Amino acid sequence: MSLITVSNLTFAYDGTYDNVFEDVSFQLDTNWRLGLVGRNGRGKTTFLRLLTGGLEYQGRISAGVDFRYFPVAVRDADAPARQAAEDACGSFEPWELTRELNLLGLSEEVLERPFRTLSGGEQTRLLLAAMFLGEDAFPLIDEPTNHLDREGRARVASYLRRKDGFLLVSHDRTLLDGCIDHVLSLNRAGIDLQRGNFSDWQRERQRQDDFERAENEKLRHEIDRLDAAARRASGWSDRVERTKYGSKNSGLRPDRGYIGHKAAKMMQRSKSIQSRRENAISEKSKLLHNIENTEALKLSPLVHPKAVLAAAQGLSISYDDRTIVKDLRFELRQGERMVITGGNGSGKTSLLRLLCGESVPYTGNLTLASNLKISLVPQTTDFLRGGLNNLIEQRGLDETLVKAILRKLGFPRVQFEKPMEQYSAGQRKKVLIAASLSEKAHLYIWDEPLNYIDVFSRMQLEELLLKFQPTLLFVEHDAAFCEKIATTEIALK
Repeated sequence: MSLITVSNLTFAYDGTYDNVFEDVSFQLDTNWRLGLVGRNGRGKTTFLRLLTGGLEYQGRISAGVDFRYFPVAVRDADAPARQAAEDACGSFEPWELTRELNLLGLSEEVLERPFRTLSGGEQTRLLLAAMFLGEDAFPLIDEPTNHLDREGRARVASYLRRKDGFLLVSHDRTLLDGCIDHVLSLNRAGIDLQRGNFSDWQRERQRQDDFERAENEKLRHEIDRLDAAARRASGWSDRVERTKYGSKNSGLRPDRGYIGHKAAKMMQRSKSIQSRRENAISEKSKLLHNIENTEALKLSPLVHPKAVLAAAQGLSISYDDRTIVKDLRFELRQGERMVITGGNGSGKTSLLRLLCGESVPYTGNLTLASNLKISLVPQTTDFLRGGLNNLIEQRGLDETLVKAILRKLGFPRVQFEKPMEQYSAGQRKKVLIAASLSEKAHLYIWDEPLNYIDVFSRMQLEELLLKFQPTLLFVEHDAAFCEKIATTEIALK
């Protein structure tokens, strides 16, 4: 067993005034199957880079192991895939790699193919296998499932569950529940470490949040009550003090000593109440710092006069004499939320592109309702360049609405002024989702919208879609999301 010790870690990127980490300390066991969770932009990938020595920081990080980082930069994508595995981990015995590949559902045949010709899922599983070759290396795995279908994600969860010791960044709740035994969460006001899987952590987090909200409400009422009591005590003291100088009553002079003593007791009571009030305020100030404010999102879908918005009969899609979608039949009715499922390379994105009017070679019949307004969230974010305001202006969006949605999705206001190239992968995806949510459309088409999106935002989107029930056609491999959202399915083979 080895330990990773983080002491008084402070880090900020050059040119920024806000610290990503500030004087944080904790200790990790390298035998743990550790999940790292937190809002987009909270510093998950940054922390992995700090562990690998890729960034300068204040404080101290010590570890008795070497770190391996996933995803791996492949030097030559045209070289055999075996070379990519060597790039990832150095030398290894051939049988070791064969063993790991078998556990991930890959055959040795892929090792002799050029790395570039492997599918995204095959590339991911090959490089993931290389993370666990050799000894005394602790894998740091950053979002391994973004290019994996559901079957591939299940294989990865099963594979990681067999391993002892890794740090996994993922927002896929099903994956996390399937393979981790500890959670390290990067919160608004600190870092929390807890034993268990993601669902265990979420239940404890909800319990703590509910407790703090209840305590906050109780203290708020107590402060209001003490304020009123302090005002009454102070008023009584003033009125009693003034009677010392009043006129005779029934021929007797006021006993000024007694009255002064009584006024002093009233004033002391007022000070005691004020002290209790300040203590209550101090206790209240310690609450709610880590609660993620997941405000409800809104959507204004358009209603189309037609009940059926899209339909296909005998639809086939082919590229270079290779048919990837064959004889497809479906009907998308208004109000349905239809998920397109299928393995990597089964034509899911091609079908979405065709429905959006792009040039995709096909045969058969495809019918779209006339004057159909579509809002698209594409799979890739690579095209996002320059300032956020430029994108908003180019697409004719409501700036206030887009930024309000981003803020509700946990987007820091300071990011609005930065070039989008400096956003995290999850933040760039949130820009595309916010743009879509700000558009009024008959049909929303989302291609893997949850890639890199944090768990809290995923749950916000689930609540939104269930409440407003737009017509939605989407591709997504997050099993928990699909189970909650999809009302019907197109299965591609």
